Amino acid sequence: MEGVLNLDKPEGMTSHDVVNRVRRVSGTRRVGHAGTLDPLATGVLLVCVGRATRLSEYLLGQSKTYVATIRLGQTTNTYDAEGEVVAERPFSHLTLSTITAALEQFRGPIQQLPPMYSAVKKNGQPLYKLARQGVEVERPLREVTIYQLDVQQWQPPDLQLVLTCSSGTYVRSLAHDLGEVLGCGGHITALRRTQVGVFSVADAVPLDNLTAETLSQQLWATDTAVSHLPQLNLTSTEADDLCQGRWVSRQAHHPQATLARAYDAATQFIGVVTGDDETWQPKKIFHP
Repeated sequence: MEGVLNLDKPEGMTSHDVVNRVRRVSGTRRVGHAGTLDPLATGVLLVCVGRATRLSEYLLGQSKTYVATIRLGQTTNTYDAEGEVVAERPFSHLTLSTITAALEQFRGPIQQLPPMYSAVKKNGQPLYKLARQGVEVERPLREVTIYQLDVQQWQPPDLQLVLTCSSGTYVRSLAHDLGEVLGCGGHITALRRTQVGVFSVADAVPLDNLTAETLSQQLWATDTAVSHLPQLNLTSTEADDLCQGRWVSRQAHHPQATLARAYDAATQFIGVVTGDDETWQPKKIFHP
C-alpha cells in the first residue's frame, strides 16, 4: 500500500488530524502530509502513504493556488478568524481601484514575515507556542513569489482573492500585510486551497469518503509526486546498477537536468536520480 492521496480537507481539522485518519483507514503508521493547512483552511491536502513518504519533499516545493476571503477593517493576533480581534479601523473609504492598485506591490518576488502563530521554529521552539505565552520574537524575512493575485469579489468589508504562490507563502501574512498597506487592517476568514502542482481540488477525495475498501482506488501512483521532474528511461542494466548504488553514464538522449525520475526498461518507476555532466547517481531508489 503506497501512493499519494489528494484529499479535500474539511474546516476545523488540523493536518495532523487528517494524517491520523489516514493511518487508521490504511492500517499503516507510515503516513505523512505534504504541506500543512491551518484548521480554518479547506481544500487540497496531499498525504503520502507507505514508501511515497520518501518523496514528500518534492510535493512540498510545488506552487499552490488558493481562494482567500479577507475581512478588511479588523486585525487579529493570528491573522485569521480563529484569533482575537486586536484592532478595528474604518474601511468605508476603500474602492475596488484602490485595492487593485495596492495588490500590485504583492505580485512577483516579495519579502514576507511569518506570523507568530505559525509552525516556524525559533531555537527549536515553534513560534505558536511562544505566541500563546504572549512572547513575540524577531523572525527572519523569507522570500516568496506570488505568481497570480487577482480580485474575485469585493463585497465590503469582505475581499475575495485568487492567488498562486510559491511554497512557503503564508496567505495569512499576505492578508495582514495588505490590510496594513490599505490602512485598515485585515485577516483571513476563509481559505481554500484549490491546486498543488498537478493535484486539483476537482479531483480531491472528501475525507469522509475515505474508506479502507476504496483506499487503493483513491491512491495516486507514487511517481506522481515527482511528475514535474523530467523522465529518464534506462536499460535493464542501467536500472540494476542504480538500484545497487552504482552510477551510470549520461547519454546524449537523456534529459538535460540535475534531477530526474527514473524508469527501467519495463517502465517501472525506480526512483529519483541526480546527475552531473557525465553521470547519473542514485538519490532515492525504490527497489521493486
